[in-house]
Amino acid sequence: MTVLLLLLTAVALTAAVLGPRALLRAAWPEREPVVALWAWQCLVAAALLSCLAALVLGAAAVFETVRTHAFAPAPPAVTAAYDLTAAPPWTAVLTLLLACGAAWSGAMIARELVEARRRRHLRRAHLRERAPDLPAGLPQSKGPLLVLEDEYPDAWLMPGAPPQLVVTTGALRKLSDRQLDAVLAHELGHARARHDWLLHLSTALATGFPRVPLFAHFADQTHRLVELAADDTASRRCGHLTTALALIELNRHRGVLSCANTRRLLGDRVERLLEPPPRLHRTHRAATTTAAALLALLPLLIAFAPALGTL
Repeated sequence: MTVLLLLLTAVALTAAVLGPRALLRAAWPEREPVVALWAWQCLVAAALLSCLAALVLGAAAVFETVRTHAFAPAPPAVTAAYDLTAAPPWTAVLTLLLACGAAWSGAMIARELVEARRRRHLRRAHLRERAPDLPAGLPQSKGPLLVLEDEYPDAWLMPGAPPQLVVTTGALRKLSDRQLDAVLAHELGHARARHDWLLHLSTALATGFPRVPLFAHFADQTHRLVELAADDTASRRCGHLTTALALIELNRHRGVLSCANTRRLLGDRVERLLEPPPRLHRTHRAATTTAAALLALLPLLIAFAPALGTL
């Protein structure tokens, strides 16, 4: 039991401290933002699953009721393999800390989802006020595209079911048909990959645990990588140059394409589109994806190792 808790703690600390350093120093995430997003998610999953597994095992060792329910379906040999009665004295303290962390994480995620829903309702209400009135007898626009009367070129995606792309008349005047297609492909790339949910999760964890390097870097890198991934989606359909020009036209007045961007990120995105880096080899991508998935599964393998040893 002691060895299991120490191993799970070591995995959690490694994922929370050393993992982000390795990813930040690597050069390949710029070339493969989708794979990089997967790697960050697996790193976070490894840390969270380590804490969750340690919480369950610690609670089973400390509380007889939890032990009875958790190991009720298991044969006696499996229960004996975990040796829950021989847990170290610091197990209760560790279990309490992990339980508080789990409750705080749940509260932060729930808060972020509630705030996101509130912001979405406010934005939709604001859009309904700005949208032009249609002639009597015509239904109100509920399709995937909404055009607003505004002299400044802008385009953004409103998450929801279904997501809605909002484009201003200024963007329609400034952008060519191919550039408008690139903007549409960019925003649809966000919608299809459900980047809004990933942003909510990263923001909630960074807000709840601002001093944990993994969560802080996860939030920063997620905001960056989702934009690079959407740029790649648009460039594959419309070309790198067309996507870069559309990005420049949309940001000439405000300096940002969406509320998640900064001026520095905008410049990096334009440079990356004008001089696209070579993609990783297919074997390298597959190996990186597999390694990240195995890292996320490592806490489960550690937690179930005693049970598998009885087979």
